[in-house]
Amino acid sequence: MFERRVLVTGGSGFLGSHLCDRLVARGDDVVSADNLFTGRKRNVAHLIGKPNFEFLRHDVTFPLYVEVDQIYNLACPASPVHYQHDPVQTTKTSVHGAINMLGLAKRLRARIFQASTSEVYGDPDVHPQPEEYWGRVNPIGIRSCYDEGKRCAETLFFDYYRQHKLDIRVARIFNTYGPRMHPNDGRVVSNFIVQALKGQDITLYGDGLQTRSFCYVDDLIDAFIAFMDKDGDLPGPINLGNPVEFTMVQLAETVIELTGAKSKLVYRPLPSDDPKQRQPNIEKAKELLGWQPKVPLRDGLTKTIAYFDGLLKEGDPLIVGR
Repeated sequence: MFERRVLVTGGSGFLGSHLCDRLVARGDDVVSADNLFTGRKRNVAHLIGKPNFEFLRHDVTFPLYVEVDQIYNLACPASPVHYQHDPVQTTKTSVHGAINMLGLAKRLRARIFQASTSEVYGDPDVHPQPEEYWGRVNPIGIRSCYDEGKRCAETLFFDYYRQHKLDIRVARIFNTYGPRMHPNDGRVVSNFIVQALKGQDITLYGDGLQTRSFCYVDDLIDAFIAFMDKDGDLPGPINLGNPVEFTMVQLAETVIELTGAKSKLVYRPLPSDDPKQRQPNIEKAKELLGWQPKVPLRDGLTKTIAYFDGLLKEGDPLIVGR
């Protein structure tokens, strides 16, 4: 018998597929639900056929009836290119998806994890951002479908926690990168790597001095599992990310160096509501979970570059046609 049965929504996506890998490897019975809007079957193809893995094509805006012990709710497009493609559906995925998964957790009395985001802090005027900071978000901007959708999902999770005594875990995820990132997600790491590998100039927005902190995917999945495995009343929210900050120029120069590309840096205007800096305060994660990231940026970038280089060499249409 498998130790526990676990549902992962968004299980064919970037983070979800890595989480499924880890849960299957440790012997959990895993159900992955994904509507494949940004997730890809290839991300979990190696798990198909394993006795403790099941793939369901399902959209979380509709109820799901399965019997599980734990739920990881990761379903939602997480990059501006994808979540702005259909902003109404993005909000529905965050809000209706949370309602449906919370309803399932309530019926089963299952522990449930919400993949929230550093975007709940908006363009912060507190730096670095602690969990107590309420954020500075534009409720009617072009990013609001994602930012406010995730904020509303947190509201729902905490109301279910208070009203129904549900066992919730809310994690605010900061920039994460690694193999299986969507090649066309418009995020800086994938953009820079693909541009460099194709010999194109690297596009920076604004002056390139805005900062981000980048957490390698393996480190983040360690934190997810540590958070869900820890017993007790631990609703969160807890920031999960790497507190080491880099400017966009530093990131671009590192990618050029590691790929050996001849790319130049070109500058474009900064998009609307784009945060100038983003850095997690992870003291809570250190104290409550005994977790902090271990993988340095150069090591993680080397593995990510190898992944995208492989996609290019095999002629993956998402990267070749871009």
